[in-house]
Amino acid sequence: MPNPVLTLKSSGSEPEGTSGSVKQEKTNICSGISIQEVFDSHSERLRLVEARMKELFINRVPFIPLIGEYIVASGGKRLRPLFHILSSELSGFSGDKSIEIACIIESIHTASLLHDDVVDMAEVRRGKPSANSVWGNQIVVLVGDFLYSNALRAAVMLKNQKIMEALSNATTRMTEGELLQLNKIGDPELTEEDYLRIISAKTGGLISAACRIGAILGGRSDAEEAALAEFGMKTGMVFQMADDILDYMADEGDLGKKLCKDLEEGKITLPLLVLLSSADDNNRAEVKQIIKDFSEPGAERILELLRKYRAIEASMARARALIDDAKNALSVFPESRARSMLVSIADYSLEREK
Repeated sequence: MPNPVLTLKSSGSEPEGTSGSVKQEKTNICSGISIQEVFDSHSERLRLVEARMKELFINRVPFIPLIGEYIVASGGKRLRPLFHILSSELSGFSGDKSIEIACIIESIHTASLLHDDVVDMAEVRRGKPSANSVWGNQIVVLVGDFLYSNALRAAVMLKNQKIMEALSNATTRMTEGELLQLNKIGDPELTEEDYLRIISAKTGGLISAACRIGAILGGRSDAEEAALAEFGMKTGMVFQMADDILDYMADEGDLGKKLCKDLEEGKITLPLLVLLSSADDNNRAEVKQIIKDFSEPGAERILELLRKYRAIEASMARARALIDDAKNALSVFPESRARSMLVSIADYSLEREK
């Protein structure tokens, strides 16, 4: 699927240039199902995914299963597997192959996190010491490589070209997104288009593939496959937007990382883009200077300006508009419990606290 070129908007209108969109009347799709009910109803299948993940780490090299056990035990909500399992159910598929694919998808995601933590020199992941802070960068990079390759080997064994293409394209785009973000570190001239390309590649692409593959397993039409891919892309982008917003509003103990960490790392995210677009000339110049020369007082000043210009509220509104578009993409499917659960996850992507 081509890279989407989107424009951030404050209304629920369709982002410009979205590829694979299914044109239809806007609807107000509600779930009526709590996110806890979604997780509880699929807890056994997610447990099977985790068990299969541990099998991918089985190896005679002692560091690999040791780090694998540490990573799997560290938790995570297993949202990407859940996206795939629910998309498969919505598409009429409930076989065991969805467990294998869910494991592959979560393993690719986990490998990317291992590499991200090395690149970012992170010391904490989900409130625990990151793997690289325990075993060192060299070992963790290689274990990440092992997990990537082993996950894709498992995908090849499925002998389905469309599934393999979806996974390999998503994996390639994840790396492209990371490299684009690194290229834009500390650059106050980063554009909204750049930001959206980064998050669509880093986060949206794999969730989009997870949903698309559900449609492939169910043998759905091209239009339905595109609709699920669009839902996954936009919901995945909002997950990243929510993370970026939380970085400026959550307590460190709740978030599991330092407040304003993205700013300290030179990452220009949605709240800063909204602030730069709404601030007056003097404040805009001040923000750009803080981005170039980070300091703790500078971070405090950014928080003040975010409040002054209500940039957090505006960022939430823009993300909410994208979620409305994502949910609307599912209107090509009739009402069902699986569709309602996907809508519940979409709502959760923005409403979660960490």
